[in-house]
Amino acid sequence: MSRDMMLTVDEYMALRRLISSERESSGTELATTELKQKPKKRKTAYARKYSKAFKTVSKRYKNKNGTWKKGGFKLAVRAAHKAVKK
Repeated sequence: MSRDMMLTVDEYMALRRLISSERESSGTELATTELKQKPKKRKTAYARKYSKAFKTVSKRYKNKNGTWKKGGFKLAVRAAHKAVKK
């Protein structure tokens, strides 16, 4: 960056205030649309069954201290999918 392009702290803060005030005055409709939340997605029946199966199966693939065994997470995922298919 060249020296003639540098801003002082005061100039920078004034520029930020100008930008934010400009957004507030011209973007009132933007502020109201941002507040609208999207409806939450409902879990599918399969996802609900899978999460329940994963919780029950995961205990077999963990160490006593609660950490995953080597390759345990991958095996637990497969076992949970298999349990849901039954």
